[in-house]
Amino acid sequence: MRNTGEDASFSPCLSVHLAAKMREIIGYLHSDHIYKGEVLRMLYSIFLLDLQNAQQRAIRHRQTPQRVEEIFIGFIRLLPRHFMEHHDIPFYADQLHISTVYLSRVVRQVTGRTVVDYINQMLLMEASFLLQTSTMSITQIADRLHFADTPSFSKFFSRLKGMSPKEYRKG
Repeated sequence: MRNTGEDASFSPCLSVHLAAKMREIIGYLHSDHIYKGEVLRMLYSIFLLDLQNAQQRAIRHRQTPQRVEEIFIGFIRLLPRHFMEHHDIPFYADQLHISTVYLSRVVRQVTGRTVVDYINQMLLMEASFLLQTSTMSITQIADRLHFADTPSFSKFFSRLKGMSPKEYRKG
C-alpha cells in the first residue's frame, strides 16, 4: 500500500521529531547534569518507544496484499528445487503463471531485493558448500550448477565472493 499522507509514521514531522530527540540525547551526553545517567535512560526509552510506535504504524499501513504474498511464497518454494538448473526469471514466472515483470515487481516489493539476487545467492551458497565439502573439481561444480562453462562460473563466483573458486577452496 502506498502512503496516503494519513499515517504519521510516514510523515516528515515524525523524522523531525525523532531527530530532535536524538539531538537532545546527544546534548545530555556532553552535559554535567547530576542526573545525567537517569535522564539519558529516560530520553533513550522515549526515543525507542516513539520509534517502535512509528514501526508499528508502518507495518499496519503497509500490509502486503494476499495475492502478492502467495506469489512470493510460491517463488521461494520453487527456488530451492530449481535454482541449479534454472538461473532465469522466465522459468519461475512461467511456473507461477505470471509475467517476468510482475514476478520481479512482487519480489522487489516484498523484500527490496531482485529475483536475480535470490537466484545468485542460492547458487553462491551451493557453490561455496561444494567447494568446501566435496572433492568435485571446479569444472564439475560449474557443470552441476548448469553454468555454460568453467570460466563463466569462475567469473560469477569471483564477482560475488571477491575471490576465485580456487582461492576460496584453499582458504
